[in-house]
Amino acid sequence: MTQQTDSEETLETDVEPTPTPDSALPEWLKSLPAQSRPYASLARLDRPVGIWLLFLPCVMGLALMRIPDGLRWIDLGWLILFAIGAVAMRGAGCTWNDITDRDTDAQVERTKSRPLPSGQVTLNQAYMFLAAQLTVGFLVWLLLPFVAKIVALMAIPLVLAYPYMKRITWWPQAWLGFTFNWGVLVAGATVYGSVTGASVVLYLGLVFWTVAYDTTYALQDVEDDALAGVKSTARLFGDKVLTGIFTFHIAATAWIAASAYFAGAGRIGAVIGLAFFAHGFWQISKLSHNKTENALSVFKSNVWAGGIVAVGLLIAALI
Repeated sequence: MTQQTDSEETLETDVEPTPTPDSALPEWLKSLPAQSRPYASLARLDRPVGIWLLFLPCVMGLALMRIPDGLRWIDLGWLILFAIGAVAMRGAGCTWNDITDRDTDAQVERTKSRPLPSGQVTLNQAYMFLAAQLTVGFLVWLLLPFVAKIVALMAIPLVLAYPYMKRITWWPQAWLGFTFNWGVLVAGATVYGSVTGASVVLYLGLVFWTVAYDTTYALQDVEDDALAGVKSTARLFGDKVLTGIFTFHIAATAWIAASAYFAGAGRIGAVIGLAFFAHGFWQISKLSHNKTENALSVFKSNVWAGGIVAVGLLIAALI
């Protein structure tokens, strides 16, 4: 996934405005040695939203499976392990995505200054950096229980194929959903020893949610994507894109609430569903004012939407 920086928006002048470069680092990362900055950009360390969106499903999956019996101290260790894995594997995913998309990125104004298309990092260097991140992910994998190891390995085809989906299907956002939320199943298998029906229902609910938030994200690049031949649900839905986004958010609400019910969350599950739905309604309201200009901020707000579900399930597991 890609995001704009928080640089000031170009003011209206006689000069044609240009999109903010997608490789500019924030101040706290500019203090890094010059030679390491392109790698920080390649791993998207300057844009932690993707890390949260990969980590929160792990929290949800763990909490869901702990609802019947309550949380345990070992769960803190598992959450730390999942957080390390989220940073490493999200960075690896972004690096792999940039490797496969380097030619396409060079054609999009917002992404042409990324490390690979701009020449800051060579292809061989990108592959070596990818290997380093995968090594960290492998070490995390070694610490998982046997069943969770098997479940985690099953995600590899999804990860490898994702960058190519935008070229062959109008639904790359759905493929991202199946890939990015796999942590629900891994976390559930880690603490429960198997994949349960409730975990699968939650997983599918989060897939619907991902279609909603990644369609929102894709609104930023509709015109450039059309010129580059990149497919997306933002282009597929066209003038009905806000209806499409809200429809998937409603579907996500229903499946997330159902998973909480199946796990025994009771009324807390209903509260989670209502709060998640309210956040989705707010997102659509903001997008309806200016969907292109507000797309990035609304996309980022999904960290809070995921936080609602994760915290709600943790509370259910506690009480």
